[in-house]
Amino acid sequence: MSFSALFARFVALIGSLMIIWRRATTPQPSQAIGQAPAIPAPRSQGALPTLKMPTAKGWAPGHLPTAAPGLKVNAFATGLKHPRWIEVLPNGDVAVAEALFVPGGISSVFDYAMQSTMRRAAAIGDSPNRITLLRDRNRDGVAEERFAFIENQNQPFGMALHNDIFYVGNTDALLAFDYKTDATQLQGSGQKLATFKPGGHWTRSLLLSPDKSKIYVGVGSLSNIAEQGMAVEEGRACIYEVELQNRQSRIFAGGLRNPVGLAWEPTTNALWTVVNERDGIGDETPPDYLTEVKEGGFYGWPFCYWGQTVDERVPQDPELVAKALRPDYALGGHTASLGLCWLPKGTLPGFEEGMAIGQHGSWNRSTLSGYRVVFVPFSNGKPSGRPRDILWGFLSPDERSSYGRPVGIALAPGGGILVADDVGDVIWRVVG
Repeated sequence: MSFSALFARFVALIGSLMIIWRRATTPQPSQAIGQAPAIPAPRSQGALPTLKMPTAKGWAPGHLPTAAPGLKVNAFATGLKHPRWIEVLPNGDVAVAEALFVPGGISSVFDYAMQSTMRRAAAIGDSPNRITLLRDRNRDGVAEERFAFIENQNQPFGMALHNDIFYVGNTDALLAFDYKTDATQLQGSGQKLATFKPGGHWTRSLLLSPDKSKIYVGVGSLSNIAEQGMAVEEGRACIYEVELQNRQSRIFAGGLRNPVGLAWEPTTNALWTVVNERDGIGDETPPDYLTEVKEGGFYGWPFCYWGQTVDERVPQDPELVAKALRPDYALGGHTASLGLCWLPKGTLPGFEEGMAIGQHGSWNRSTLSGYRVVFVPFSNGKPSGRPRDILWGFLSPDERSSYGRPVGIALAPGGGILVADDVGDVIWRVVG
């Protein structure tokens, strides 16, 4: 056995022993969820924070996730490669971004352990770097046709279509491609509308403004808590607003460690996002969150979290801490809430209007969290109750294996929702 293999086993053993010790000596907190969550005091996890992730297994034939009572689930498409995000086009075609985190250099034992853990869970590797087009021609809820819509991209993620222009959020740029109705392949390399720093949190989600004059882009931080200094984090941990006519861009809101899914709340026309918070200070500390994004708002990263709770590991900026806004709704620690989609009333039977959230699932806490699609009800433009499960069963009963991990969510053609599953390599369709 090679030295690297032995070292990987040693790191995994140390990580397992640390998890067992922590669980035996620390009361397990309930999840920090809702408008007023109980967030435990921070607890340092040392140089090697908790690493725990189930091994990627995939779905056996006939095996499906579990849907809430009154709902049905089927595979809209299978055999994809790490499908992350979904964009449904006006003609009913479904564009799927297939991309993967590409590992960078290893500068510490934690980097090595993290990458080994994530590779086992099929979370890093060679990125497909394409967008696939799925077509359900007979509208039976299963895509019969698929096409290589756009290839040779740089970790594509967010997508949007307006006025015969198809927008793509690559990790390093916002691109615009010419599109014709019913096209099955887009030509050219696209026009570059904006550039972003690649690396770190690499996803670039996109959302058109209600009047379609602007596009919003979620850009995550390079690191966990700016360990490499704030200079390399400039222009990151924020949501950009890009003017499509003149291609001018600005930071719409900042201090958002990793804002991924973006959605409009239609009664107030407010922008909402889900944010993945920092690691290394506890299973529930701090929680990932869902929040309205206020223009010019600052949400604390890296100096503080959940409002103005200071992170003592970070050199402080008291002026920015004083400006930090408190998020609207906690989603539990390390749930990796990525997907976000507004569900109008009537989308799914038994669910009123609100936000559907794809929780990709934890890899960095002693007890697993996430690995499900949840629904947060809204009333008068704000969250109004506890989350409810829409889709679950992505984990084996012993939590050692994952059949899948939910990511992006979109309203399905003909009703219901579509859910991207980047471990199962499936697009799931959930209907009443």
